[in-house]
Order: sequence, then C-alpha cells, then structure tokens
Amino acid sequence: MSDIIRRDPRAEWIARNRLHPLHAAMQPVQYSWMGPNGVIRKNVHGVGFIGPNGIKRIDRSGAQQGGAAKRTAAVEVQLPLHQVPAPAFYINVVPDMVGGRLSSHDRDLLGLAQQLAGDDGAVLAVVFGEHKENAFATAGVDRLLVLDGHEFDGYSPEQRVHGLRAVDNQFNPRHWLLPDSRSGGGELGRRFAASLKERPATRVWQIKGEECIGRAGAGQQDLARPLPRMILAAAECAEPVSDTRHEVLPVELSTSLARSLPRIEDLGAVAVDPGAIPMAEAEFIFSGGNGVKDWALFHKTAAALGATEGASRVAVDDGFMARDRQVGASGTWVTARVYVAVGISGAIQHLQGIGACDKVVAINLDPGCDMIKRADLSVIGESAAILQALIVAVEAYRNGAKRDAA
Repeated sequence: MSDIIRRDPRAEWIARNRLHPLHAAMQPVQYSWMGPNGVIRKNVHGVGFIGPNGIKRIDRSGAQQGGAAKRTAAVEVQLPLHQVPAPAFYINVVPDMVGGRLSSHDRDLLGLAQQLAGDDGAVLAVVFGEHKENAFATAGVDRLLVLDGHEFDGYSPEQRVHGLRAVDNQFNPRHWLLPDSRSGGGELGRRFAASLKERPATRVWQIKGEECIGRAGAGQQDLARPLPRMILAAAECAEPVSDTRHEVLPVELSTSLARSLPRIEDLGAVAVDPGAIPMAEAEFIFSGGNGVKDWALFHKTAAALGATEGASRVAVDDGFMARDRQVGASGTWVTARVYVAVGISGAIQHLQGIGACDKVVAINLDPGCDMIKRADLSVIGESAAILQALIVAVEAYRNGAKRDAA
C-alpha cells in the first residue's frame, strides 16, 4: 500500500463542523495537555495498542502515533443509516442528471425533499435511462426508479411526461419536485404540470410550513403562495443532505409503459466551438493563472479537452487572455460542472467567482495555496509536465474509443 496520505475532504469538513453528529468521533485523541499551573500533563493510558493476545502495548518510538495519523487521514466516514420500511407517502424528485450524475442543484432539491418527507415519508427519485451516479445514498434517495428505454434518450419531453404520469398513477406522491433549470427540468416540469392540469410553483427558493416563496419580477421580488403539489425549485433551495445515508431501494412500475408516437424528433447534438460559449453558461472551464509559463501548451490542452478557456485577473492584466475570459468577483461568476485551475493560487475574488462550480480541479506547485484547499482534486507539480501528460492521456483515450467503435 502506498504511504502517500490521501485527503478526505468530507472527513475534514465534519471535523471542522461542531454541529455535525459525527464531529466528536472525528477529533484526534488528546494524549497531553497543559494543566492550570503550566505543567504539561500526559495520559499514559491513552497511548498504546491492543496486541494479538489482548494485552495493551505501548510504542514509545513515536512510529505508532505517525501510523495512526495516516490511518485517521484516510478513514471513511460512516454516516448513520436512515430507513423508511413502510412509507406513509412519497415525495417524488426528478433530477436533471446532466452527464448521468447528480448536480449541485439536484442535491439541493433532494435536501428539500427530505425536509418535506420528514420521518414518515420517503423520497423517490425518478431517473431516465442509464446513469453514472453511485452516491444516491448520501444525497438523500430512499427509493430509486429508473425508467429505461431508448425512447427516453436525448430530447424527449413527450415520452418523459408519459412516463411520469405512469409513476404518478402508481405512487400518488404528496409532492413532485423538479429543478427549475435550463438543463431540462424547468421545461419538463411545466409540461408535466400542464398534462396534470395543475398550477406549479416556479423558482421556489424557500418553503415554510404550508407556504412556499418563489422569485418573481425578474428575480427582484418574492412571491408567496400556498404550497402546491408541483414544485419547480431554484438552486440553493435547501441544504443538501450531509449527515445521513439512505437505503436507495430499487422500485419498478407495476405496468409497462405504452409506446407512443412522438411528435418531436431529436436530431442529435450540434458541435459548438467551446471558445464561443459565454463563460457564465460553460459547463467545462479550463482556466489559467500566473503559474502558467507556456500559454501555447495551455491553449493546446484546452482544445484537446474541448473546454472553454478562462483566466485569473493576473493573467488578464498581463495580456495573456482577453478581459471577457476573466473569472471571479471582478470578472464573470461561473457555474461550471468542472472547473480546472492551472497555476491559480486562489485569491478571494477568484474563489467567490467559482463558488457555484460542482467540481474543482487544481494544478499547482504550492500545496498550501487556497485553491488547493478549495479543490475537490489537487495535482501538485509543474504545470507544463502535467498538461503534456494530460494531452497524451486524452489522445490515448480517444484513440482507444475509436478502435472499440470500429
């Protein structure tokens, strides 16, 4: 096994959050402390380990403490299991699942569903087609219904509404929750509500008892109304689930879906130049900063990845990137699903601008910079060597995919 200490960002967050139920379990054992008279006190019974014969042994070399620290850093947090054996009612959620995975908007929606479900209800997630998500349990899903079939591939709102109506007839949920997003949830929710002849609450950002509050007036006003059955929620409508894990029991429709002739035909995706995508709408951003020394290699890597280019303020001020490519509070606030920061230390304005990004990857020489602390995945090393290796890996992957297709 490698001796490299692997970071667990979730364990570190729990150790900092005093209100989390697992906070106390994540605290290191205190073997020494300063007494009231300034004398260092030691707990001689706290240091040691149980041997194979059940006898406690003490390792005074210090190696044991170092090994324990490494094991603690890589420990997996085991959250308490939330079970609903016989749900009194269901709260149905239809996540966007962009790229086959839950987005931050989807997780906020599931957090809101758990609030509405309470202890007696169960959250039922309805997913169309194949997915790549393996973290439904920690996102708050009690039951999972996967509607398979080629008719749900691509842009297929009519077929999806038909499938949701079958789910509605079987489970009769107390509430339907869909993300009010541009990724499909907003349109699907409005179509589904029209087919049920119900008036949905849109752009909902808060629910209080039997009342919901949504944005109105171009986002400048709040509109309060009684809580309806159909809810289209905005991002950050609730805190995502973080202190429990759920069963994710699979369920199926009792009847097969009848085939319907669609009036809309999906002709496939249209290739778009990543450089022409506005920064605020880009889903994959490859951003460079002061640590980038070979900008030609940076542009080549962004083209190989098919990513939209971005930059820090320092790189823009130095003339390496255009002003409309600047990311941060003084530039453009971005909401990318993946944000790669190359040679960016992480000024507070830049971190504010990427606060809504789902996954952040940092490439930097300084392991203690703020961007490394913010990142979900960090690569420590010279950016030029890492970018060259990344280009080789991408080309090898694509060539292998072409051979498999042939």
